[in-house]
Amino acid sequence: MPNQQLPTHAIDSDETPVSDLLLGLVSRYSPSREEGEAVRFLVDWMATRGFDAWVDEAGNACGARGPANAPNTLVLLGHIDTYPGNLPVHVRDGLLYGRGSVDAKGPLAAFAEAAATATIPEGWRVLVVGAVEEESATSKGARFIRDQVQPELCVIGEPSSANRVTLGYKGRLLVDYTLTQPVAHTARPEPSVGARGVAVWNAVEAWANEINAGVERYFDQLMVDLRGINTSSDFLSETVSMTLGFRLPPRLTPDEVFAQVQALSGSDAVLRAYSAEHAYLGDKNNALVRAFLRAIRGQGGQPGFVVKTGTSDMNVVGADWDCPIVAYGPGDSNLDHTPEEHLSLAEYAQAVATLKAVIEGLAG
Repeated sequence: MPNQQLPTHAIDSDETPVSDLLLGLVSRYSPSREEGEAVRFLVDWMATRGFDAWVDEAGNACGARGPANAPNTLVLLGHIDTYPGNLPVHVRDGLLYGRGSVDAKGPLAAFAEAAATATIPEGWRVLVVGAVEEESATSKGARFIRDQVQPELCVIGEPSSANRVTLGYKGRLLVDYTLTQPVAHTARPEPSVGARGVAVWNAVEAWANEINAGVERYFDQLMVDLRGINTSSDFLSETVSMTLGFRLPPRLTPDEVFAQVQALSGSDAVLRAYSAEHAYLGDKNNALVRAFLRAIRGQGGQPGFVVKTGTSDMNVVGADWDCPIVAYGPGDSNLDHTPEEHLSLAEYAQAVATLKAVIEGLAG
Protein backbone atom coordinates (compact mmCIF):
# COMPACT_ATOMS: atom_id res chain seq x y z
CA MET A 1 0.00 0.00 0.00
CA PRO A 2 1.48 3.41 -0.92
CA ASN A 3 2.20 5.94 1.80
CA GLN A 4 -0.70 8.29 2.51
CA GLN A 5 -1.43 11.37 4.57
CA LEU A 6 -3.33 10.26 7.65
CA PRO A 7 -6.39 12.35 8.55
CA THR A 8 -6.22 14.63 11.55
CA HIS A 9 -8.81 16.15 13.83
CA ALA A 10 -8.72 19.19 16.08
CA ILE A 11 -10.68 19.48 19.31
CA ASP A 12 -11.21 22.33 21.75
CA SER A 13 -9.90 25.75 20.81
CA ASP A 14 -6.32 24.57 20.82
CA GLU A 15 -6.49 23.64 17.13
CA THR A 16 -3.59 21.23 17.61
CA PRO A 17 -3.99 18.46 15.04
CA VAL A 18 -4.47 14.97 16.45
CA SER A 19 -4.87 11.88 14.32
CA ASP A 20 -8.35 10.44 13.99
CA LEU A 21 -7.03 7.07 15.13
CA LEU A 22 -5.46 8.34 18.35
CA LEU A 23 -8.41 10.55 19.19
CA GLY A 24 -10.91 7.83 18.33
CA LEU A 25 -9.22 5.24 20.52
CA VAL A 26 -8.80 7.51 23.51
CA SER A 27 -12.39 8.75 23.19
CA ARG A 28 -13.74 5.20 23.42
CA TYR A 29 -13.57 4.25 27.08
CA SER A 30 -12.41 0.64 27.30
CA PRO A 31 -11.45 -0.68 30.73
CA SER A 32 -10.64 -4.38 30.93
CA ARG A 33 -13.49 -6.60 29.71
CA GLU A 34 -15.23 -3.61 28.11
CA GLU A 35 -12.99 -3.23 25.07
CA GLY A 36 -15.50 -4.14 22.34
CA GLU A 37 -16.26 -0.68 20.93
CA ALA A 38 -12.59 0.33 20.80
CA VAL A 39 -11.66 -3.01 19.23
CA ARG A 40 -14.22 -2.60 16.45
CA PHE A 41 -13.07 0.97 15.83
CA LEU A 42 -9.43 -0.07 15.45
CA VAL A 43 -10.26 -3.06 13.24
CA ASP A 44 -12.39 -0.88 10.95
CA TRP A 45 -9.64 1.74 10.81
CA MET A 46 -7.06 -0.85 9.80
CA ALA A 47 -9.37 -2.52 7.27
CA THR A 48 -9.76 0.75 5.35
CA ARG A 49 -5.99 1.23 5.19
CA GLY A 50 -4.83 -1.94 3.53
CA PHE A 51 -4.61 -4.30 6.51
CA ASP A 52 -6.08 -7.75 6.72
CA ALA A 53 -8.08 -6.91 9.85
CA TRP A 54 -10.13 -9.05 12.21
CA VAL A 55 -11.24 -9.64 15.79
CA ASP A 56 -9.73 -12.89 17.04
CA GLU A 57 -11.25 -15.44 19.42
CA ALA A 58 -9.92 -13.66 22.50
CA GLY A 59 -11.44 -10.35 21.40
CA ASN A 60 -8.15 -8.79 20.28
CA ALA A 61 -8.04 -6.24 17.47
CA CYS A 62 -5.69 -7.66 14.84
CA GLY A 63 -4.38 -6.23 11.59
CA ALA A 64 -1.64 -7.51 9.31
CA ARG A 65 0.23 -6.14 6.33
CA GLY A 66 2.49 -8.25 4.14
CA PRO A 67 1.98 -11.74 2.69
CA ALA A 68 0.38 -14.31 4.98
CA ASN A 69 3.11 -16.79 4.02
CA ALA A 70 5.99 -14.38 4.57
CA PRO A 71 8.94 -16.17 6.17
CA ASN A 72 9.39 -13.47 8.84
CA THR A 73 6.90 -11.81 11.19
CA LEU A 74 7.17 -8.67 13.30
CA VAL A 75 4.51 -8.51 16.03
CA LEU A 76 3.58 -5.09 17.36
CA LEU A 77 1.75 -6.11 20.53
CA GLY A 78 -0.09 -3.28 22.26
CA HIS A 79 -3.07 -3.37 24.59
CA ILE A 80 -6.40 -1.69 24.00
CA ASP A 81 -7.83 -1.90 27.51
CA THR A 82 -7.18 0.80 30.09
CA TYR A 83 -7.10 1.30 33.81
CA PRO A 84 -10.61 2.18 35.08
CA GLY A 85 -11.71 5.77 35.43
CA ASN A 86 -13.17 7.66 32.49
CA LEU A 87 -11.53 11.06 31.95
CA PRO A 88 -12.58 14.01 29.78
CA VAL A 89 -10.83 13.92 26.41
CA HIS A 90 -9.38 17.23 25.26
CA VAL A 91 -6.31 18.84 23.76
CA ARG A 92 -4.50 21.67 25.52
CA ASP A 93 -1.08 23.12 24.73
CA GLY A 94 -0.22 20.30 22.38
CA LEU A 95 -1.18 17.58 24.88
CA LEU A 96 -3.97 15.03 24.47
CA TYR A 97 -5.66 14.33 27.80
CA GLY A 98 -7.73 11.19 28.38
CA ARG A 99 -7.68 7.72 29.86
CA GLY A 100 -5.34 5.50 27.85
CA SER A 101 -3.56 8.34 26.05
CA VAL A 102 -0.33 7.10 27.65
CA ASP A 103 -1.21 3.61 28.92
CA ALA A 104 -1.37 2.38 26.32
CA LYS A 105 -3.55 3.56 23.43
CA GLY A 106 -0.91 6.08 22.43
CA PRO A 107 1.68 3.35 21.76
CA LEU A 108 -0.96 1.13 20.12
CA ALA A 109 -2.13 3.89 17.78
CA ALA A 110 1.50 4.64 16.92
CA PHE A 111 1.95 0.97 15.98
CA ALA A 112 -1.04 1.04 13.65
CA GLU A 113 -0.18 4.37 12.03
CA ALA A 114 3.43 3.36 11.43
CA ALA A 115 2.42 0.01 9.94
CA ALA A 116 -0.23 1.70 7.77
CA THR A 117 2.20 4.13 6.16
CA ALA A 118 5.37 2.01 6.04
CA THR A 119 6.56 0.14 2.98
CA ILE A 120 6.68 -3.43 4.26
CA PRO A 121 9.99 -5.05 3.23
CA GLU A 122 9.96 -8.18 1.11
CA GLY A 123 9.82 -11.36 3.16
CA TRP A 124 8.10 -9.71 6.13
CA ARG A 125 4.63 -9.59 7.60
CA VAL A 126 3.77 -7.00 10.23
CA LEU A 127 1.04 -7.96 12.71
CA VAL A 128 -0.51 -5.25 14.90
CA VAL A 129 -2.41 -6.54 17.94
CA GLY A 130 -4.55 -4.50 20.31
CA ALA A 131 -4.72 -7.02 23.14
CA VAL A 132 -7.50 -7.19 25.72
CA GLU A 133 -7.32 -7.54 29.51
CA GLU A 134 -3.72 -6.47 30.01
CA GLU A 135 -4.70 -4.21 32.90
CA SER A 136 -6.71 -6.92 34.67
CA ALA A 137 -3.67 -9.18 35.29
CA THR A 138 -5.32 -11.99 33.29
CA SER A 139 -3.58 -10.87 30.06
CA LYS A 140 -6.19 -12.81 28.12
CA GLY A 141 -5.31 -11.23 24.80
CA ALA A 142 -1.55 -11.71 25.04
CA ARG A 143 -1.89 -15.30 26.22
CA PHE A 144 -4.08 -16.09 23.23
CA ILE A 145 -1.86 -14.46 20.60
CA ARG A 146 1.22 -16.03 22.21
CA ASP A 147 0.00 -19.45 21.07
CA GLN A 148 -1.00 -18.37 17.56
CA VAL A 149 2.27 -17.08 16.12
CA GLN A 150 6.03 -17.44 16.53
CA PRO A 151 7.51 -14.11 15.42
CA GLU A 152 11.07 -13.27 14.55
CA LEU A 153 10.79 -9.90 16.32
CA CYS A 154 8.34 -8.35 18.79
CA VAL A 155 7.70 -4.85 20.10
CA ILE A 156 5.43 -4.38 23.12
CA GLY A 157 3.39 -1.18 23.17
CA GLU A 158 4.09 0.59 26.46
CA PRO A 159 5.14 4.17 27.19
CA SER A 160 8.88 4.70 27.43
CA SER A 161 9.13 8.12 25.74
CA ALA A 162 9.90 8.37 22.05
CA ASN A 163 13.64 8.29 22.77
CA ARG A 164 13.90 5.27 25.05
CA VAL A 165 13.68 1.52 24.60
CA THR A 166 12.45 -0.68 27.44
CA LEU A 167 14.46 -3.87 27.86
CA GLY A 168 12.72 -5.56 30.77
CA TYR A 169 9.94 -5.75 33.34
CA LYS A 170 9.89 -7.23 36.80
CA GLY A 171 7.88 -10.37 37.49
CA ARG A 172 4.80 -10.55 39.69
CA LEU A 173 3.12 -12.74 42.27
CA LEU A 174 0.01 -12.24 44.39
CA VAL A 175 -0.67 -14.37 47.47
CA ASP A 176 -3.90 -14.53 49.47
CA TYR A 177 -3.27 -15.55 53.10
CA THR A 178 -6.08 -16.79 55.35
CA LEU A 179 -5.80 -17.96 58.94
CA THR A 180 -8.69 -19.04 61.20
CA GLN A 181 -8.47 -19.94 64.90
CA PRO A 182 -10.92 -20.37 67.81
CA VAL A 183 -11.93 -17.21 69.64
CA ALA A 184 -10.08 -16.71 72.93
CA HIS A 185 -10.71 -14.20 75.68
CA THR A 186 -8.70 -11.04 75.13
CA ALA A 187 -7.25 -11.40 78.65
CA ARG A 188 -5.41 -14.56 77.62
CA PRO A 189 -1.75 -14.32 76.49
CA GLU A 190 -2.25 -16.03 73.10
CA PRO A 191 -1.91 -13.63 70.15
CA SER A 192 -5.06 -12.69 68.30
CA VAL A 193 -5.52 -13.85 64.76
CA GLY A 194 -4.85 -10.29 63.58
CA ALA A 195 -1.59 -10.15 65.50
CA ARG A 196 -0.53 -13.45 63.93
CA GLY A 197 -1.27 -12.09 60.48
CA VAL A 198 0.76 -8.96 61.17
CA ALA A 199 3.64 -11.12 62.41
CA VAL A 200 3.64 -13.05 59.14
CA TRP A 201 3.69 -9.81 57.16
CA ASN A 202 6.57 -8.52 59.27
CA ALA A 203 8.48 -11.76 58.65
CA VAL A 204 7.92 -11.49 54.89
CA GLU A 205 9.07 -7.87 54.87
CA ALA A 206 12.16 -8.73 56.94
CA TRP A 207 13.03 -11.57 54.54
CA ALA A 208 12.75 -9.21 51.57
CA ASN A 209 14.97 -6.65 53.28
CA GLU A 210 17.52 -9.38 53.97
CA ILE A 211 17.79 -10.61 50.41
CA ASN A 212 17.82 -7.04 49.09
CA ALA A 213 20.79 -6.09 51.25
CA GLY A 214 23.56 -4.74 49.05
CA VAL A 215 21.40 -4.73 45.92
CA GLU A 216 21.37 -1.14 44.73
CA ARG A 217 19.36 -1.19 41.52
CA TYR A 218 15.61 -1.10 42.22
CA PHE A 219 14.93 -3.42 39.28
CA ASP A 220 17.03 -6.13 40.95
CA GLN A 221 15.28 -5.89 44.34
CA LEU A 222 12.31 -7.89 45.57
CA MET A 223 9.46 -5.46 46.18
CA VAL A 224 6.76 -6.48 48.68
CA ASP A 225 3.43 -4.83 49.37
CA LEU A 226 0.65 -5.48 51.88
CA ARG A 227 -2.28 -4.87 49.56
CA GLY A 228 -4.99 -5.56 52.11
CA ILE A 229 -5.62 -7.01 55.56
CA ASN A 230 -8.92 -7.70 57.28
CA THR A 231 -10.13 -9.54 60.38
CA SER A 232 -13.57 -11.00 61.00
CA SER A 233 -15.30 -13.13 63.63
CA ASP A 234 -18.50 -15.14 64.08
CA PHE A 235 -17.87 -15.18 67.89
CA LEU A 236 -16.74 -18.84 67.71
CA SER A 237 -13.78 -18.40 65.42
CA GLU A 238 -11.80 -15.44 64.14
CA THR A 239 -10.15 -15.04 60.74
CA VAL A 240 -7.48 -12.81 59.27
CA SER A 241 -7.19 -12.39 55.51
CA MET A 242 -4.32 -10.67 53.73
CA THR A 243 -3.25 -10.12 50.16
CA LEU A 244 0.50 -9.86 49.65
CA GLY A 245 1.94 -8.47 46.43
CA PHE A 246 5.43 -9.16 45.10
CA ARG A 247 7.39 -7.60 42.24
CA LEU A 248 10.12 -10.02 41.30
CA PRO A 249 13.64 -9.42 39.98
CA PRO A 250 15.05 -11.81 37.35
CA ARG A 251 16.93 -13.75 40.06
CA LEU A 252 13.71 -14.92 41.76
CA THR A 253 10.91 -17.06 40.33
CA PRO A 254 7.30 -16.98 41.52
CA ASP A 255 7.67 -20.54 42.84
CA GLU A 256 10.70 -19.61 44.94
CA VAL A 257 8.94 -16.64 46.48
CA PHE A 258 5.78 -18.63 47.21
CA ALA A 259 7.82 -21.37 48.89
CA GLN A 260 9.36 -18.80 51.24
CA VAL A 261 5.96 -17.31 52.06
CA GLN A 262 4.71 -20.80 52.87
CA ALA A 263 7.64 -21.38 55.20
CA LEU A 264 6.98 -18.11 57.03
CA SER A 265 3.21 -18.59 57.29
CA GLY A 266 3.00 -21.74 59.40
CA SER A 267 1.15 -24.96 58.72
CA ASP A 268 -2.31 -23.76 59.80
CA ALA A 269 -2.60 -20.93 57.24
CA VAL A 270 -4.28 -21.32 53.83
CA LEU A 271 -2.41 -19.71 50.93
CA ARG A 272 -3.45 -19.06 47.34
CA ALA A 273 -0.91 -17.90 44.77
CA TYR A 274 -2.00 -16.30 41.49
CA SER A 275 -1.06 -13.77 38.80
CA ALA A 276 2.41 -15.28 38.64
CA GLU A 277 4.72 -13.86 35.98
CA HIS A 278 8.45 -14.34 35.59
CA ALA A 279 10.61 -11.26 35.17
CA TYR A 280 11.88 -10.60 31.66
CA LEU A 281 15.14 -8.86 30.77
CA GLY A 282 16.15 -8.70 27.13
CA ASP A 283 19.49 -8.25 25.45
CA LYS A 284 20.49 -4.76 24.36
CA ASN A 285 22.77 -6.07 21.60
CA ASN A 286 20.53 -7.48 18.89
CA ALA A 287 19.15 -6.44 15.52
CA LEU A 288 15.88 -5.07 16.90
CA VAL A 289 17.56 -2.85 19.49
CA ARG A 290 20.04 -1.59 16.90
CA ALA A 291 17.16 -0.78 14.55
CA PHE A 292 15.53 1.35 17.26
CA LEU A 293 18.76 3.14 18.08
CA ARG A 294 19.23 4.06 14.42
CA ALA A 295 15.61 5.13 14.03
CA ILE A 296 15.60 7.28 17.19
CA ARG A 297 18.79 9.02 16.10
CA GLY A 298 17.27 9.48 12.65
CA GLN A 299 14.51 11.56 14.29
CA GLY A 300 17.05 13.69 16.08
CA GLY A 301 16.69 11.92 19.40
CA GLN A 302 19.30 10.65 21.84
CA PRO A 303 18.39 7.00 22.55
CA GLY A 304 18.46 5.44 25.99
CA PHE A 305 17.44 2.27 27.76
CA VAL A 306 15.13 1.63 30.68
CA VAL A 307 13.94 -1.32 32.77
CA LYS A 308 10.64 -1.11 34.63
CA THR A 309 9.42 -2.27 38.01
CA GLY A 310 5.92 -3.11 36.79
CA THR A 311 4.82 -5.92 34.51
CA SER A 312 3.51 -5.95 30.96
CA ASP A 313 2.61 -8.39 28.22
CA MET A 314 6.36 -8.73 27.66
CA ASN A 315 6.34 -11.01 30.71
CA VAL A 316 3.58 -13.13 29.15
CA VAL A 317 5.13 -13.74 25.73
CA GLY A 318 8.81 -13.43 26.62
CA ALA A 319 9.35 -16.99 27.80
CA ASP A 320 7.61 -18.54 24.76
CA TRP A 321 8.75 -16.30 21.92
CA ASP A 322 12.43 -17.05 21.44
CA CYS A 323 13.16 -13.79 19.66
CA PRO A 324 14.34 -10.25 20.39
CA ILE A 325 11.66 -8.31 22.31
CA VAL A 326 11.60 -4.70 23.44
CA ALA A 327 8.88 -2.34 24.62
CA TYR A 328 8.44 1.06 23.03
CA GLY A 329 5.92 3.86 22.84
CA PRO A 330 5.38 7.56 23.38
CA GLY A 331 4.37 8.91 26.77
CA ASP A 332 5.53 9.33 30.34
CA SER A 333 4.80 6.16 32.32
CA ASN A 334 4.67 8.22 35.53
CA LEU A 335 1.24 9.36 34.26
CA ASP A 336 -0.10 5.79 33.99
CA HIS A 337 -3.43 5.38 35.83
CA THR A 338 -3.43 8.99 37.05
CA PRO A 339 -6.20 11.61 36.68
CA GLU A 340 -3.73 13.79 34.72
CA GLU A 341 -2.89 11.17 32.08
CA HIS A 342 -1.87 12.98 28.88
CA LEU A 343 0.32 12.55 25.82
CA SER A 344 2.44 15.02 23.90
CA LEU A 345 1.25 15.06 20.29
CA ALA A 346 4.73 16.06 19.10
CA GLU A 347 6.22 13.06 20.87
CA TYR A 348 3.51 10.84 19.42
CA ALA A 349 4.41 11.98 15.87
CA GLN A 350 8.08 11.32 16.61
CA ALA A 351 7.28 7.78 17.80
CA VAL A 352 5.23 7.05 14.67
CA ALA A 353 8.13 8.16 12.50
CA THR A 354 10.57 6.09 14.55
CA LEU A 355 8.44 2.97 14.28
CA LYS A 356 7.96 3.45 10.56
CA ALA A 357 11.76 3.63 10.15
CA VAL A 358 12.17 0.44 12.19
CA ILE A 359 9.63 -1.40 10.00
CA GLU A 360 11.15 -0.19 6.73
CA GLY A 361 14.59 -1.19 7.98
CA LEU A 362 13.63 -4.83 8.60
CA ALA A 363 15.15 -5.93 5.30
CA GLY A 364 18.55 -4.89 6.58
